Amino acid sequence: MERKAAEDFWAAYRKATGAPDQPYEVVRFGDSPELADELLALVRAGRKRGTASLLRDYAPDAVPKPGDHVLVLDGAGYPACIWRTSKVDILPMIEVGEDFAAAEGEGDGSLAYWLEGHRRYFGRQAAREGFAMHDRIEVVCERFEVVWPPELADRR
Repeated sequence: MERKAAEDFWAAYRKATGAPDQPYEVVRFGDSPELADELLALVRAGRKRGTASLLRDYAPDAVPKPGDHVLVLDGAGYPACIWRTSKVDILPMIEVGEDFAAAEGEGDGSLAYWLEGHRRYFGRQAAREGFAMHDRIEVVCERFEVVWPPELADRR
């Protein structure tokens, strides 16, 4: 069902905006339905316009880049929004700056909050997948603009 719903959501976006048919990623935030919904609520509120992931999670030709589209599912697996990637920086986690932490929109928006939360989150991933977590692990810092649905779309 997720796949069909995502395809229909993508088709509605394309039809309404004239966007070309192109590959897109389908993702869910976090590592639980509750976290997915919590982070999605920040997107819907306009606070969250960035997300971080580990470089190790991508094939070399699949690292996000500006212009990419991402369809986001809610915690139950239903399509919620589509974003277009606007900027990508890859750097050690400990070198992420205040501006990116604020763009992620989580907690109080501070770098300290961002580091604490991401050390925990990536630490859970490291425990599940059996790799060493450390502050110099390479992080993909992706900024985005919401393009669908219209009521959530960022205005230029």
